[in-house]
Amino acid sequence: MKTIVNKPWGSFEIINEGKKYTVKKIIVNPGGQLSLQSHKHRSEHWLIAQGNAEVVINEEKFNIQENHHIFIPKGAKHRLTNRCDQILIVIEMWFGDSLDENDIKRYEDIYKRDL
Repeated sequence: MKTIVNKPWGSFEIINEGKKYTVKKIIVNPGGQLSLQSHKHRSEHWLIAQGNAEVVINEEKFNIQENHHIFIPKGAKHRLTNRCDQILIVIEMWFGDSLDENDIKRYEDIYKRDL
């Protein structure tokens, strides 16, 4: 049975894991926004499965539609936002030598979590 982890912006569940990768299903509620963050030990690939995503990578902003994807390099500041009125579903793949939920540095967070 898969575990769903609730977050202030929505939820995620781990779909599959390997030695150097983790695959997650992320659900972002309407108006939800993940923190502006970076990761020291992993890169990420995001595939938009449903909805439209606003993605920030370093200083660039992208609007990514359903059935499109984007790559987030290791160390890049990035953020995912759902500005639509329906849920956003993203399939996220982490890739790296060390895959840990604690490999996160937050720079901004609308939910006031630790920076």
